[in-house]
Amino acid sequence: MAETWGSVFEPCRTSHLLKVSFFLLFFLFFPFLNPFSSAFAASFDGKSKGVVNLEAVNGSTGLDPNDMAMLLLFKLQLQDSSQSLSSWDVNVPVSNWTGVTRSNQTGRVTGLNLSRFNLSGQVHTCLCNLTFLETLVLSHNSLNSSIPSCLWKLWSLRTFDLSYNLFAGEIPNTFASISQLIELDLSHNMLSGEIPMWIGNFSMTLENLNLGFNSFHGDIPKSLLNLMSLKYLDLSHNNLIGNVGDFCQALVSLNLESNLLSGTLPCLYASRESLTVLNLANNSILGGIPTCISSLGSLTQLNLSHNELRYGISPRLVFSEKLCVLDLSYNELSGKIPSRIVEASEKSGLLLLDLSNNQFSGDIPVTITELKSLQALFLSYNLLVGEIPERIGNLTYLQVIDLSHNLLTGSIPVNIVGCFQLLALILNNNNLSGEIQPVLDALDSLKIFDIGNNMISGEIPLTLAGCKSLEVVDLSSNNLSGSLNDAITKWSNLKFLSLARNKFSGSLPSWLFTFQAIHTLDFSGNKFSGYIPDGNFNTSPNFYNGDARKTIPAVLSISARRLDVKLSLVADETSLSFNYNLTTTIGIDLSDNLLHGEIPEGLLGLHGLEYLNLSYNFLDGPVPGSLEKLQKLKALDLSHNSLSGHIPENITVLRNLTVLNLSYNCFSGVIPTKQGYSKFPGAFAGNPNLCMESSGNGCQKTFPVEPGKKFKEEMEEGPLSVWVYCISALVSFYVGVVALFCSSRARNYILQTKSLAD
Repeated sequence: MAETWGSVFEPCRTSHLLKVSFFLLFFLFFPFLNPFSSAFAASFDGKSKGVVNLEAVNGSTGLDPNDMAMLLLFKLQLQDSSQSLSSWDVNVPVSNWTGVTRSNQTGRVTGLNLSRFNLSGQVHTCLCNLTFLETLVLSHNSLNSSIPSCLWKLWSLRTFDLSYNLFAGEIPNTFASISQLIELDLSHNMLSGEIPMWIGNFSMTLENLNLGFNSFHGDIPKSLLNLMSLKYLDLSHNNLIGNVGDFCQALVSLNLESNLLSGTLPCLYASRESLTVLNLANNSILGGIPTCISSLGSLTQLNLSHNELRYGISPRLVFSEKLCVLDLSYNELSGKIPSRIVEASEKSGLLLLDLSNNQFSGDIPVTITELKSLQALFLSYNLLVGEIPERIGNLTYLQVIDLSHNLLTGSIPVNIVGCFQLLALILNNNNLSGEIQPVLDALDSLKIFDIGNNMISGEIPLTLAGCKSLEVVDLSSNNLSGSLNDAITKWSNLKFLSLARNKFSGSLPSWLFTFQAIHTLDFSGNKFSGYIPDGNFNTSPNFYNGDARKTIPAVLSISARRLDVKLSLVADETSLSFNYNLTTTIGIDLSDNLLHGEIPEGLLGLHGLEYLNLSYNFLDGPVPGSLEKLQKLKALDLSHNSLSGHIPENITVLRNLTVLNLSYNCFSGVIPTKQGYSKFPGAFAGNPNLCMESSGNGCQKTFPVEPGKKFKEEMEEGPLSVWVYCISALVSFYVGVVALFCSSRARNYILQTKSLAD
């Protein structure tokens, strides 16, 4: 590859440098051929018969003319660079040349920083002739093709950053000649092959190596284990195999996340005084967590999530109070949660503790409530028993609590209102009882309140009107009762509301469909009676337009909508983002109640609806003719009512409809075979006055006694899930975290941390 590049761009070799300059400037003499005529007009001397005055050029810009020619040729090779590099003009002082740094003594270019310039195309090899470059940063562009192998000529290079581009192929072996490099960042490209063995030997000054987010395979080169100058190493998001290895240098940050690494955890003794970030998440690391990990006295972030770690955690595994992030989620760890996690709880700086998706048992240790700095606590999907500690209100900085999918008992502790900054309270799928306490209105910042699938009783307190920030409320599968009060109307930001499978009664209020941001209402499995309220159907743009969240990329399917909750950590220079994965559709479910009367015309005019379930009620009358407006509808269940009249012919124009159930009603008439109803087998069962048009004379009244698949079974196996829609049972948080007390180079190494200040 090196020979190929060299032969194609032979004119750019140093020996022909002046010829290239004269060649370029000669064509500038002819305006109709000249892409740079305005830039170089002042460089021509009419008395010299077209000979360029290089000294004049150098004097006007303060830039070495040879370097200037190389920069302009580099600009010419790029696509759409005229705007972003418009300042590259010989009539412009070099101090105004965007991204260019030169030496005042020699005029040679020493730095080129074109990060985020929206550049595309290939990197011209004439860039290799800027031999005095010490810094070359082309990150966050759309540069493609292979990395030029001639870059070995940049012998003075100290910082080399090509990250966030579209480079492909392998790392050129000629890089081994750049022996003065301190920082090499090739991350977020499409590079492949094995990481070269020489990578740990070519520069004895290399401190920062980032090859993350590529497609490298093979083992971690052993030479990297012994590169004594190395401090920051990121090989994350590749296809590396083998063991992690025990690094022999004093690392500050080690990120090997999302590879295929196996074996057991190394002790990293050489880094016990220096290592601040250790991220080995999403690999296949086996065995237990060795107690020697706690000897890493400077550790601030430890992420071992999504591995195959097992056994209990030794009580001797106690971390320094410097630890800010501890994520051991998605493993097979068992036994009791250690009562002591850090050496001095009162001095602890722990911000995030994630032990979710393991097999921990026993009580929640009361000592967790002594971690005064804690801002996010995840203990979901374990086997925890007992009550939620009363002293949890001591965690005044806490913003997220997720204790869902355990075996917890007792009531929601009143003292939880001490967590006055709480944004998400997730307690679903436990055995909690008692009532919703009126004092919970003190949590006026709460966005997510999920207590579904417990044994909580009583009514919704009127005081909850004070929780005006609520966006997701799931009270499903409890023993709640009473009628709907106006407190709910104060939740003006509401996106999801589920009261399913409770004992609510009374009439549905007139404000039911008036929430501005709502995209899911589930009141199924209660004792609501009366009519479905008519009017105010177009208040919610989500129901009307089907646009649940305009910020969601179009590539996400309806089964992947999520609610983003942004958290601000107390610690400086850090932010934390949680994604509450609420798998749902834009829909309304009023099934299994005591509703009667006709279906309101306006309800079927909500052409943003994807799911509508009115089954198992006492509705009567015909289906409104506005059904054809529901062009986004995927599932419609009107079964087990007393609806009458003819089957609406416009149902078949609903191209997205995959589930239809009109069974067990009083429909009559003939169903034409040409309408395409055959794709909904069993949808018309239990309608004795209904018949299907046959190829012979008359029509056929034989329908399946039951639909081929019951509606809910169809939904569970199809692209939409009624259960997830109804109760949002699956709640997962993917945590992007924290880079604390470490340099800006390490801030994005773990849990997708976003820096607030550099």
